[in-house]
Amino acid sequence: MKKYKFNIYNLDCANCAIKLEEQLNKDEKLNNVSVNFTTGKISFESSSKIKAEYLNDKIKKIEPDAYVSTLEKENPHTFSLSILIIAICIGLIGYYTKMPSIYKHILLITSYILLLYKTFINAVKLLIKSKTLNENALITISCIGAYLVGEQLEGMMVIALYTIGKILENKAISNSKNSIKDLVNLKQNYANIKIDNKIKKIKVEEVKIGDTLIIKKGEFVPVDGEVIKGTTSINSSALTGESEQITIKEKDKVLSGYINLENVIEIEATATFENSIVAQILELTQNATDKKTKTETIVSKVSRIYTPIVLTLSIIISLTLPLISNTTYQESIYRGLTFLVISCPCAIAISVPLAYFIGIGTSSRNGILIKGSNYLDALSNIKEIIFDKTGTLTTGTFNVSNIEIYDNKYSKDEIIDILAKGETFSDHPIAKSILKLKNEKIDNADVTNYKDIEGQGISYTIDKKRIKVGNKDICNCSKEATLHLNIDNKHIASITIDDGIKKGVQDTLQTLKKQNIKIYMFTGDKKEVAIAIGKTLKIDQVEYEMLPTDKYYNYEKIKKENTILAFVGDGINDAPVLKRADLGISMGGIGSEAAIEASDVVIMNDDLSKIPLAITISKYTKKIIKQNLIFAILTKITILILSIFGLTNMWLAVLADTGVTLITIINSIRISKKFKINNTFKH
Repeated sequence: MKKYKFNIYNLDCANCAIKLEEQLNKDEKLNNVSVNFTTGKISFESSSKIKAEYLNDKIKKIEPDAYVSTLEKENPHTFSLSILIIAICIGLIGYYTKMPSIYKHILLITSYILLLYKTFINAVKLLIKSKTLNENALITISCIGAYLVGEQLEGMMVIALYTIGKILENKAISNSKNSIKDLVNLKQNYANIKIDNKIKKIKVEEVKIGDTLIIKKGEFVPVDGEVIKGTTSINSSALTGESEQITIKEKDKVLSGYINLENVIEIEATATFENSIVAQILELTQNATDKKTKTETIVSKVSRIYTPIVLTLSIIISLTLPLISNTTYQESIYRGLTFLVISCPCAIAISVPLAYFIGIGTSSRNGILIKGSNYLDALSNIKEIIFDKTGTLTTGTFNVSNIEIYDNKYSKDEIIDILAKGETFSDHPIAKSILKLKNEKIDNADVTNYKDIEGQGISYTIDKKRIKVGNKDICNCSKEATLHLNIDNKHIASITIDDGIKKGVQDTLQTLKKQNIKIYMFTGDKKEVAIAIGKTLKIDQVEYEMLPTDKYYNYEKIKKENTILAFVGDGINDAPVLKRADLGISMGGIGSEAAIEASDVVIMNDDLSKIPLAITISKYTKKIIKQNLIFAILTKITILILSIFGLTNMWLAVLADTGVTLITIINSIRISKKFKINNTFKH
């Protein structure tokens, strides 16, 4: 099954996108069709070879003016401002100037034709080809009806205000896309390749693995690579959301999206552009809103039946009001037409996906990659989080934090010397932490009978003294510590080793607890180390001495129905449980392919504080969506009820329709404004 993606142009509104998506999903050749009005993309899967011509043929039957293309271009404006102004002037002259009635009607009809012709043609095309009505038909019916019942000025102003609203709506949506434009600007379209000491500019898509590339001051790194010549400082804020400058030198890895701030450097490409971190980020961000939330799905379903229901109610109002009240048929028809004007569900249809789109884009700008609207939604509902220890909460670098001596015959230096001599024979990370205590070269010539006792420790002999270093079982000790030292079966010392809690972890976990989230820690480490770190970090529940499979099965034991349980890991050895989790969050380091592949949310710079930030962005996004829906629905219901009783007119109805849409769009843009990051460098 091959995945396809096209740019789609000339879609009138979000509701049109919903209808188009619904109809295209009925095509046997197309699977999982997603029409994204906000991003202007259409994606689907197919086992057949699908060309743009085939897709356009299907689209024309549903949305006559819409079409797809593989080319990136500006979405043409559906409405012309100059024609709008000319039409309004002609209409106003015809309405207010004293002249014979026939000339008045000629000018008014001319104004109507100029204002309505495109809307009318779209409505007729759609009615003929797919036997359906959309907002174009509703506006056309309302305006022509208003003219026929003697409300020529109102009919003219309805289409004028509607057109102005659409122009402003297109502008507002364009601005919302620009609010996350920095993500798209991560891509540099060219690369400076060095061939035989000559520099040539090529398309970034032409770069091959092993090519030598020149990165000048102010340029993006075009593809992932390794520095082979030069030293400079880079800005990684486009990937991580952090504006701190980082110095890089020979043999350091660099990622596409980094910006060179100082000196010219040479790198060797280690990936093509399509496999680079920038390409992965762009793909994830652009596709993220294709994975819809329950809220979006419900809104889509409601939008499908909303317009037909309102149209039916409009006809009922027009026909029945004179029968049950003193209203004339002319008045009842006018009220029914006013009812139609407010019926377009665009404000409801656009507000939800647009808010998620901006929320995901805002998260990406802050170094948090979220793979779908559904995952952004899930972040706000997290009740419990399981953290892998090594590489997530801790650095994974072992260090001796304390040596407690129980025999006064031995000094601390003597204890360290005895431990170091034995540990020189071991490759265990804990052994390396012991060896770091000795600055000089260690002479282990007097060590004999060395044995590695699997899972327990080591034993050896020095000057006929029998020495054991290991856990409390091998050393026959009840003290809680990482290691113990026995000499001739006597407990001499206890050594506490930790693997370095990451900076800021303690504060982050406390922030999560304030958000009423229960914290677990999973680790393959020994009980003593795990318990000690758990106490330091005030973790609610600690599970230790676990294999990767143990983590998976223990996740199943903790998981409760109807709650979101997240797992945070390093994205490599935790892949099984990351995939199984309700929400897998990777702390795999900048550009880790395993992290991006395995998880639903990727923290680009291993900064754990990004998790509560992601949760906050999620909650704020949902708050904005709730505001949009409540405002749009209540406003429309209010105007609909008022129109039944003749307490409103078409002017107010069209303002309520297009105005509400604009307000929900502007309200959604607040998400990017609230979590805006301040970068010290602008490209």
